[in-house]
Amino acid sequence: MSGNLSQLDQYDLKIIDALLIDGRMTVTDLAKQVGLSKTPCQVRMRRLIDDGFITGFRASVDYQKLERGHVAFAEVKLRDTTKNALLSFNKAVENIPEIEQCHMIAGPFDYLLKVRTKDINAYREVLGEKISALPHVASSSTYVAMESVKEGAQAGN
Repeated sequence: MSGNLSQLDQYDLKIIDALLIDGRMTVTDLAKQVGLSKTPCQVRMRRLIDDGFITGFRASVDYQKLERGHVAFAEVKLRDTTKNALLSFNKAVENIPEIEQCHMIAGPFDYLLKVRTKDINAYREVLGEKISALPHVASSSTYVAMESVKEGAQAGN
């Protein structure tokens, strides 16, 4: 099933916002926070999952401790932007674990990649051996993050 935004009410939106902040909170705590009793809250949460508004729950991790604290953004320009070329690139990106995010961009380049590695040397290796070898890559430019000020999903206000 899939839902649309118009079917959500204030309680549904509060549930989503609360889970964006703490996806591990108990249903009892969630119900208290959004102003519902436990059973209706649980039913709503299940519907939000079934309708595809909530697609999963993820852990927040300390990337420095995992030796993946270096973040770089790579602009990628393709030689070919036909449908098959884009599909080929998209599929190949899925096989590179260091690429945390990949977005097709409307602008002077085709894709923006968020790449997470141990350090600049590891990034250079990923760029040279993996990203540059992706199908149809013509060129790339790199921007290194000096500090991550805000990451991850945040509740809307």
